[in-house]
Amino acid sequence: MTIQVQKEDNLCTINLAGRLDTTTAPELEKAVTDNIAGVETLIFDLKDLSYTSSAGLRVFLKAQKQMNRQGNMKLKNVCPDIMEIFEVTGFTDILTIE
Repeated sequence: MTIQVQKEDNLCTINLAGRLDTTTAPELEKAVTDNIAGVETLIFDLKDLSYTSSAGLRVFLKAQKQMNRQGNMKLKNVCPDIMEIFEVTGFTDILTIE
């Protein structure tokens, strides 16, 4: 998986490509933790993400809880396979998906 972080003022966009699983989830968690201070809007662009496991879902949930305290979080460009995972797990009720 590749992670690209772009920060501008109080906006942070994290672009993900590949597979988010037990092996790569800690990398994403570190990228979020390292870049979330002072951020009011966190955007995950999932255009090139092909898969997420429960470990990835946990990272999204943890980021959402933090952003509830300091701003908002959005997921963009979610592919149908990952959207199905979000729907089955109830994450569509927790996350803002555009």
